[in-house]
Amino acid sequence: MHTQSSSIRSLFLDGPAGRLEALLNAGSDNATRAALVCHPHPLYGGTLHNKVVFHSMKALNSFGFPVLRFNFRGTGLSKGEHNQGMGEVDDVRAALEWLDDEFHLPMVFAGFSFGAAVGLRAACVDSRVKAAIGLGLPVAPLEGRSYDFGFLHSCEKPKLFVSGARDQFAPRAELRQLIASLSEPKKLIIVEGADHFFEGRLRELRETIEAWIREFLST
Repeated sequence: MHTQSSSIRSLFLDGPAGRLEALLNAGSDNATRAALVCHPHPLYGGTLHNKVVFHSMKALNSFGFPVLRFNFRGTGLSKGEHNQGMGEVDDVRAALEWLDDEFHLPMVFAGFSFGAAVGLRAACVDSRVKAAIGLGLPVAPLEGRSYDFGFLHSCEKPKLFVSGARDQFAPRAELRQLIASLSEPKKLIIVEGADHFFEGRLRELRETIEAWIREFLST
């Protein structure tokens, strides 16, 4: 485990709908990977400062990875308007592009809720992304919204899925059914007692990510 860098850089990325507000937590000089973490639904208060996003960043940063978080279009200081998850996939592509240009390192992707639903769509088909993490994957979102996770079936990179046992947007049976249908390598961890936001279980979430990354790096 590396010591974490305390350096945080505030910046703007060139996004497809205008500039995207971002924060970069610096990595170590000998970083082996760079990482991207995507936030939950912007229309329901999701931003790059979300607690799950912050703890995911901390977990990835603890390995010395530089970690980028950004606000989707129309969120915080990011330009543009919310685009029902379609344009947001392009926002994720722009962030991956920036990370690659900046560090030229293999990448790890992590997304929470909406951030997982749209981010995995970009990350799974990007050969530079070597591992993908979906937190609180919304397999049963609020009425009026739906996500198609069919693209995950062709995603053959290492995948970690973490959900709370009491996650109202990810009933255990439905989630297990989806993950069971995906190609290896994959891992599903259900955090007992946790809701969608892992309230009171954030340390456990962080440790789960760290344990999986350790395993991923050793293979």
